[in-house]
Amino acid sequence: MIKQKINWRRQLIGNGLVLLVIAVIASFFWYRTIHSQDTWRQVTADKTVVVGIDDTFVPMGFRNKDGQLVGYDVELARQSLKKIGLKAKFQVIDWSMKETELKTGHIDMIWNGYTKNADRAKKVAFSDSYHHDKQVIVSMKNQQINNLQDLKGKNLGAQTGSSGLLTYNEKGNKLKKIVGADAQPYDTFDKALNDLQVGRLNAVLIDADYAGYYIAHEKDPQSFKIIDTNFGEDSYGVGMRKGDVTLIKKVNEALAKSKADGTIDKLSQKYFGVDNK
Repeated sequence: MIKQKINWRRQLIGNGLVLLVIAVIASFFWYRTIHSQDTWRQVTADKTVVVGIDDTFVPMGFRNKDGQLVGYDVELARQSLKKIGLKAKFQVIDWSMKETELKTGHIDMIWNGYTKNADRAKKVAFSDSYHHDKQVIVSMKNQQINNLQDLKGKNLGAQTGSSGLLTYNEKGNKLKKIVGADAQPYDTFDKALNDLQVGRLNAVLIDADYAGYYIAHEKDPQSFKIIDTNFGEDSYGVGMRKGDVTLIKKVNEALAKSKADGTIDKLSQKYFGVDNK
């Protein structure tokens, strides 16, 4: 009996050592696989990172009257990347193709009011959240749309690839049930809002920050109406390739510094009139 117990102990120890070796080997190959995809050296060879944006997305990234690229995210990207010794090169992209542009290497990150959600997290790695927003409905007061129920049977517009449209198309979405139809897709929000003002649309599903900035700069802001969708809060993050572990770490460090030194609050005051949300 004593000999049998000793054999069992040896067998358990032997099995444990085998499992430990397997775990070490598996960890090594996992680490090697992940880090072999890390393009830190390539993307920073010239100290420049290509940032994909939609240059019509006020106030995050847009053209001013002189055609210069400005906005909350544009300035935040420039100042944050500078903290880690990098320069931002902005590349205008088709927003509906943003994840494809990132995957193929045409851009190194998506930094333009990019809402974090489960669907996108399957395709990209997100930075820490740095800003919060929500989805709203924008209509003209003459449309007599005062609540979500008034949208029944109406023509609703939204930007292709936007977080609002993704939520709207989720199974069982209450707003879609009320409207009773798919939202009319637009490649940019400004085109949808133009159609709203000339009567080709009844309402637009849009980010609250965009809506507020756009309406405030129109000739007759009082002619618009904003209604909350009750979709919940959106969190903005920087989208990067999952394998770019070094870049992800550096961007998070830069965002933390931008928050600590007041950069984010200053930009929030400049573009939203309030401290960062």
